[in-house]
Amino acid sequence: MRRMDELELAVGAVAQAAKLTSAVQARREAVAAATKKDRSPVTVADYGAQALVCRLLTEHFPDDGILAEEHSAELLVSGGGELGAPLVAAVGETLGADPSLEEICAWLEGGRGIESGRRWILDPVDGTKGFLRGGQYAIALALLDEDGLRLGVLGCPNLPCGEQTGCLLFAERGRGAFQAPICDTSQRERISASEEENPAQLVFVESVESGHADHGSHARICAALGATGEPLRMDSQAKYAAVARGDASVYLRLPNPKTPDYRQKAWDHAAGALLVTESGGRATDISGKKLDFSAGPKLVNNRGVVATNGRCHDEVIAAIAGL
Repeated sequence: MRRMDELELAVGAVAQAAKLTSAVQARREAVAAATKKDRSPVTVADYGAQALVCRLLTEHFPDDGILAEEHSAELLVSGGGELGAPLVAAVGETLGADPSLEEICAWLEGGRGIESGRRWILDPVDGTKGFLRGGQYAIALALLDEDGLRLGVLGCPNLPCGEQTGCLLFAERGRGAFQAPICDTSQRERISASEEENPAQLVFVESVESGHADHGSHARICAALGATGEPLRMDSQAKYAAVARGDASVYLRLPNPKTPDYRQKAWDHAAGALLVTESGGRATDISGKKLDFSAGPKLVNNRGVVATNGRCHDEVIAAIAGL
């Protein structure tokens, strides 16, 4: 069945990309980071993971569009020779082959610009600062079709999964959410959002980076709800994983008053949003409006993001409105 092919391909692609990123992070003292035009960091792991995932997607689904964060042109400009050689080495080591930089650049651009009713949305390393710090990060892949998000996969190499370190989580529309050790994705178990209904008992998860989270507003929302517990802090869409499997109940990405026109990027939320929804939770914008991933690289029809266990969603939305 095509549906199972999609799911298994996505799981396998993310697991393969995680193998590369883990190997690169293990040598992080030697990892070179370039700076993109938007001043964000980018590494061999970002480019290598995207190349591997897009290579598989274009091979098996050549008619599908791909919306991915990194660009080969920016690699050649911002990274130059500094990233080229280690990128070729990292991709070659993962594949057990000897690709050229030109081949890798072609894979990076796979599926870009294809107009199709189906589009894959990829963030090859969500949380690059966490990756560089040795903390949490995620490889995030989702599939969007005419009816909305169809698949979502998160590879979190540093997130615990039972007694293992390294967790792969995935969801399929209407079929629930699951997790497995990233080293053996056949050992799958269903996951569910927490059943906590008491606002005072809610556990919030928020970004380590202050630029990605308004910790002050989060504290005021907690106060309005009567929630007194210490928040979990971690990088990347691993925060969605925490909500989806019940480690936390609420994740917020609030608009910054200093940049009122800013809109969230699709690849930062697509996979995680479906994971939370299929685990029994809810993911909307700050007004409770459904997240619209059909408009391109940015969620232009939404302001901010609220992901919860579902049972407390309306209370959290009301607390945000009262700020």
